[in-house]
Amino acid sequence: MNQNTLSQSIYAKLCEVIPGGVNSPVRSCMAMGQTPLVAISAKGDMIYDVDGKGYIDYCGSWGPMIHGHAHPDILAAVHKRIDLGTSFGVTTPIEEELAREVIKAVPSVEKIRFVSSGTEATMSAARLARGFTGRDMIVKFTGHYHGHADFFLIQAGSGVTGLTPTSSSAGIPADFVRHTLCLPFNDCDALKALFNDPEKNTHIAAVILEPIAGNMGLISGEPEFMRLLRELTQQNGTVLIYDEVMTGFRVAYQGAQSLYGITPDLTTFGKVIGGGFPAAAFGGRREIMDCLAPLGTVYQAGTLSGNPVAMEAGLQSLRLLQRPGFYEELERKSRLLAEPIQDYLFKNNKNACVQRVGSMLSLFFGRRSVRCMEEAKELDFDTFARFFRYMFANGVYIPPAQQEAWFVSMAHTDEHLEQTRDLILDFISDL
Repeated sequence: MNQNTLSQSIYAKLCEVIPGGVNSPVRSCMAMGQTPLVAISAKGDMIYDVDGKGYIDYCGSWGPMIHGHAHPDILAAVHKRIDLGTSFGVTTPIEEELAREVIKAVPSVEKIRFVSSGTEATMSAARLARGFTGRDMIVKFTGHYHGHADFFLIQAGSGVTGLTPTSSSAGIPADFVRHTLCLPFNDCDALKALFNDPEKNTHIAAVILEPIAGNMGLISGEPEFMRLLRELTQQNGTVLIYDEVMTGFRVAYQGAQSLYGITPDLTTFGKVIGGGFPAAAFGGRREIMDCLAPLGTVYQAGTLSGNPVAMEAGLQSLRLLQRPGFYEELERKSRLLAEPIQDYLFKNNKNACVQRVGSMLSLFFGRRSVRCMEEAKELDFDTFARFFRYMFANGVYIPPAQQEAWFVSMAHTDEHLEQTRDLILDFISDL
């Protein structure tokens, strides 16, 4: 496929100085068989490359841009904040403002601490759970991605999928791996077997999961499984961590946990909470959070944690979410895109499916449903690569991996949603 000359040229130069030419592997589009998008600007629901070509954007910086790119209210507030200084390394009033907004929104969060990335949030939450319980083992689920801390890169999802047979990474000592146990997602029998094993259950500090997974494609936790997990962790004195870096404030204002009616012990946040800036957080029960230094003996720190510019962007992002009818309108937009495709696939007996929760969705080729990583491995990746190139050539940018969720934003216009829908219908009609 012919690529824009300037994009190719810049990417070639990037490859000379940055491994693979990218600072996060999935951006490379290597599995898609083409030069990656080299962006120069974005506005609303559009992203523009260095050659000036525009694309309707469903990647949305991998989830944060729920209001679209360069929202004027966020930009105006950030510009004012920057004039006061960009980083102090000391406490600022706006940290308390954003903290109270999150605590008010999410009942399970009594205290919160801000960090700069989702990886920092999940890594810190796991350390905190270990410190609180005095236990070592972390339990995760196959295909769930919780950032790139060593003990999480065990059968993980996202861009790490396919790097090694275990979806792990080179450079991780076996001693780290033995303290992480990986179970199949949505498998109640495997969950019961673990918590009924007296040689293991007394060592489980925490269970961490994406309640609605987005890093192996959009796959929801099944209600029975989610209820059982909460019951077993409570009985066992195990900390339940919901990784809502992707779903927090995205699928609902109170997060995915509100859709299930389940209260986790700790929750990690990112993406939307930063309003497009590097910000993340972890929070939960007061007695657990108070184990953090300087009150307790669990150490965690960061020079840019609570950065005032990022806090300002996050605060404005959350305030925009509180406008009347916000989530109802976002749901309408998401249905406008997804439902005609779902209906077409079902009525024409196509071997593909759309899975969606709120404004997160995935189009899977090769299966009519996907409920765990084992099924996600059976997908038709060649067809998806063709589909990605087809959409890209027609001015639509989706995440360059079948096992990543798409994101609809409030900035997506009906015209662009319908244009995207029609392109997809044209492609799948030939399957």
